[in-house]
Amino acid sequence: MKAKKVLATLVVALLSVTAVMAKDFRTVVFKVEQMECPNCERKVKNNIKYEKGLKDFTTDVKSQTVTITYDAGKTDVKKLQKGFKKFKYEAVVVKDEKATEVKK
Repeated sequence: MKAKKVLATLVVALLSVTAVMAKDFRTVVFKVEQMECPNCERKVKNNIKYEKGLKDFTTDVKSQTVTITYDAGKTDVKKLQKGFKKFKYEAVVVKDEKATEVKK
């Protein structure tokens, strides 16, 4: 019986630590001047989705921007920019901020 109580206490402690160690999601907006048409947009969508730590992203051809929400524990802005370079596009940071809330 005592072992069950100790185990229950350990489980509660572990869950508390896990809640404190929440993921650090950030959102960055890139200006991608090479993204000029729907085909260019498709190229971005088909390639950038494979980058590590990517949580979500949107593209806007009209403003030539790509907005990416990512896990800062797995990647950073420089690594994401290197991801664009893999398919010969340049991504310039317009805005970089902590994400307010990310749905799982």
